[in-house]
Amino acid sequence: MSDALRLSLREAASALRERRLSPVELTRMALDRIAIDEPKLNAYVRLTEDRAMAAARQAEREIQAGNWRGELHGVPVAVKDLYDMAGLPTTCSSKVRHDHVADADSACVERLERAGAVIVGKTHTHEFAYGIVTPTTGNPWNPAHIPGGSSGGSGATVAARGCFMAMGTDTGGSIRIPAAVCGTVGLKPTYGRVSRFGIASLSWSLDHAGPLTRTVGDAAVTLAALAGFDPRDPGSADVPVSDYLAELELGVRGLRIGVPRNYFFDHVDADVERNVRDAIARLKAEGAEIVEVDIPMADLIMSVEFGLCMPEASAYHHKMLRERRDLYEEDVRTFLETGEMIPATDYIAALRMRTQMQAAWRRMFEGLDAIIGPAVPSPATRRDQLTVRWPDGTEEPVAPVFIRLSAPANVVGLPSVAVPCGFSGNGLPTAFQVIGRPFQEARILRIARAYERTADWARREPSL
Repeated sequence: MSDALRLSLREAASALRERRLSPVELTRMALDRIAIDEPKLNAYVRLTEDRAMAAARQAEREIQAGNWRGELHGVPVAVKDLYDMAGLPTTCSSKVRHDHVADADSACVERLERAGAVIVGKTHTHEFAYGIVTPTTGNPWNPAHIPGGSSGGSGATVAARGCFMAMGTDTGGSIRIPAAVCGTVGLKPTYGRVSRFGIASLSWSLDHAGPLTRTVGDAAVTLAALAGFDPRDPGSADVPVSDYLAELELGVRGLRIGVPRNYFFDHVDADVERNVRDAIARLKAEGAEIVEVDIPMADLIMSVEFGLCMPEASAYHHKMLRERRDLYEEDVRTFLETGEMIPATDYIAALRMRTQMQAAWRRMFEGLDAIIGPAVPSPATRRDQLTVRWPDGTEEPVAPVFIRLSAPANVVGLPSVAVPCGFSGNGLPTAFQVIGRPFQEARILRIARAYERTADWARREPSL
């Protein structure tokens, strides 16, 4: 099992259950791999080696006794450093929270450990999840490029085979952006599907929690462990949990998938568009019916995203910003101070516009199973790059470039999964996303898996 870290989560789970692989051995391999890669990647705020090895030993005893808890049992995973773990700091990659120690586990950590997962560490985020660069961390395909954000550490370590799954959060794309630029699968569930209890907030009405994994099946297994109502999260939805594996291998024959005529292919890198169009063609060849659709109210998507996110983030930070202003990084402090100047009337207008947009998207989805388009418009930019220049000569700041195509699913609260679909000319990953109806994660995972079966991107790995 010398190549055990190259397995998917589900393959590792099978080896663990059949005792061809030991949780203790696998966790030790993961920690050793992380130690080798960290000087170049800096994906982790901290490793939780003692807690991880204790969990691995417990998993080993349980599996040997025939008490297998499921496919996460004994598998090394990581969580973004917004997630509380009892007794450990939750720094949010910020000096502001250097002395904040959690007194309880977040709901997701509770559920992962209940499923037997071994948490090896806490990954870097753009400070307080307020950005898409994750400046501390490099992209494993080329460390001179960004790993995306805000869950950049999670995307980087999963791609680099440091662990089999890492949790992220997604407010404007912060799971799907790093997944797309690091070459992993990133799943943002429906708003309210996964509890956010014990997770530091960026924007309460836009925040989602979900996994970054190597394969679509790994994302389905993880969601099965995480999904469910939690009264401790006011936004949690009391909706029955689906069997996310039941239809995973059913293919796409007979499904209707919309391809946007507007918005999603505007100002998109040529390599990204070519690879996404190829993915659509493959799904059509697999039997999907491809139909063109118009994205409603597209010109207002970014206004609503920032009109909600900025004042909600500033409200969360109101006290800390006054007590520890100088400890914030300049970019985040500027966003927070700007958010405090947004009038309440503008915030209410954004709330009203979102309600109209959600209704318009419901109408668009009539007769559709999902829509598909690029996950992000560009491969990973250089870490020192401030703008992207498009072929028509226009330039766009890096942050709105990467948020533009992922934000719609946050604004309307729909499930979305980012899936690798090839590489750019300079060897960086590209990705498409599938957006579905509310609580139809099983359907978008089924579509994503149908494509994944036609390609081998999940087997590709960076060489640091």
